[in-house]
Amino acid sequence: MKGYQADISSFTGSDSVVFGISTDPLDTNIKFAESLNLEFALLSDEDGAVAEMYDVLNLERMMAGRATFVVSKDGKIAHVETGGAAVDPAGAAGACSKLQ
Repeated sequence: MKGYQADISSFTGSDSVVFGISTDPLDTNIKFAESLNLEFALLSDEDGAVAEMYDVLNLERMMAGRATFVVSKDGKIAHVETGGAAVDPAGAAGACSKLQ
């Protein structure tokens, strides 16, 4: 989240919307977002439904793995990064710029 906040300007020119989704409860996400002064929404997927739909839910821990998805305006997944690469906004920003 810190990387995306620090590089948020790379998304503003690409007609993109940035938001995070976490399986943490809403109150935890609110505190986390405030602590980082996030300029984008951090949504709560406490029951893991969204994480399961995107196939990133660890059922044993009921936690989502790190992943970044770029979804085009027509609803198709245009870019995916997982693991350590998901915390670096460069790949997602590049994919967003190509969607214009």
